[in-house]
Amino acid sequence: MTAQVFDFLKAAKPAPQIEDPEEVKKKYRYWRIRTFYSMFIGYVFYYFTRYSYIAALPVLINDLGYEKAQLGHLGTIFALTYGLSKFVSGLLSDRSNPRYIMAGGLIVTGLVNILFGMFSSIWIFALLWGINGWFQGFGWPPCARLLTHWYSKNERGGWWSTWNASHNVGGFAIRFLAAACTAYLGWRYAMYIPGVLCILMGFVLVNRLRDTPQSLGLPPIEKFRDDYGNMSAKEIESGERELTTKEILFEHILFNPYIWLLACAYFLVYVVRIGVVTWGVLFLVESKEYSNIAANSCLSLFEIGGFCGSLSAGWISDRIFRARRGPVNVIFAAGMFVSIGFLWFVPHGFYWFDGAAMILVGFSVFGPQMMIGMAAAELAHKKASATATGFIGWFGYLGAAMAGYPLARIAQDWGWGGFYFALAFCCLASIIFLLPFWPAGVSRSEPSPA
Repeated sequence: MTAQVFDFLKAAKPAPQIEDPEEVKKKYRYWRIRTFYSMFIGYVFYYFTRYSYIAALPVLINDLGYEKAQLGHLGTIFALTYGLSKFVSGLLSDRSNPRYIMAGGLIVTGLVNILFGMFSSIWIFALLWGINGWFQGFGWPPCARLLTHWYSKNERGGWWSTWNASHNVGGFAIRFLAAACTAYLGWRYAMYIPGVLCILMGFVLVNRLRDTPQSLGLPPIEKFRDDYGNMSAKEIESGERELTTKEILFEHILFNPYIWLLACAYFLVYVVRIGVVTWGVLFLVESKEYSNIAANSCLSLFEIGGFCGSLSAGWISDRIFRARRGPVNVIFAAGMFVSIGFLWFVPHGFYWFDGAAMILVGFSVFGPQMMIGMAAAELAHKKASATATGFIGWFGYLGAAMAGYPLARIAQDWGWGGFYFALAFCCLASIIFLLPFWPAGVSRSEPSPA
């Protein structure tokens, strides 16, 4: 009886295939657009309940009297639960209907944000933010499954990078929403209002999303677009069955050394990304004497840069490097190192230079942030793509955990100079892990970048 109650969570079964080519073309056009805008807007709203607390952080510190290192624990707890959840929900998404996984996670994060605004205890904050991290992990893997099933390889860079810009749209919008709520209503409303909006958006996702093309009577995307990549038509047809958990984990993820290389690089990229996002406002307030609103507006330029960087990386990989992700990752990782140095050396009082530096950091960070995930999805089996992205996402948020308490401790004990030295080291190390992928593209049938 219990199993039957949760039958709706299972991957949708294939429907009878539509034979009329014109009908297939018409339905594919409609559902590709509908799937894309639903994923995009849905993930924007995930950021509303992820960055709500960060945007209100300086005011929360003044109001409740907590130290940086104490609140740094929240970032570390969030990152650990979020990262593990990405891996677990990746496995779940590869064997479930992403429609309900993505929508359910968003609804719960909305509820948790509302509860967060009702308390003042650091221990309750830690518990709630850990729960929030777990359900935040239900956002990305379902999108990875949808992106690999609805968009084929030689176009996927453009589609994936455009979807990835939802990170920046959400990160940009919530800073202004949360800053306005904090300024006019208090920091607690920076939790309440995004929470309510995300609950409503969760129900919209249930209505809008569907599972695979085959569940709607359509052929696989590779067959529809005659784009089989490195796989034959026969391999595509035979590979459309759902894999077992054992096959996903042991045949396509854990014993693939190149997935591990990507995971290590992702760890380092996320130390940089989350380090800037989490502590950027406080750095600007303490080191350069910005107001909370001015610091948030400056950091919002990081998201504008990320939006442009994400779109550029996907376009460059598809059009210039012929769907090769390796060279683009290395180039953007080198850009991270240069732009982090630029941000640190901007003199006090040069707002527009700080803003330009934030744009460049965001531009360079979001190249590998997006491309490493796509490379992992393409390196794994199509039916293991959500798990592959979830696995490297787990490593990414282990890196994000380092951007919580450990980076806070560095900033508190060694100043902001020590903080930026740590970020620069991570940039250089990420280049080393990505260099082996330069010579060739990532292939699913031949998982070797060499």
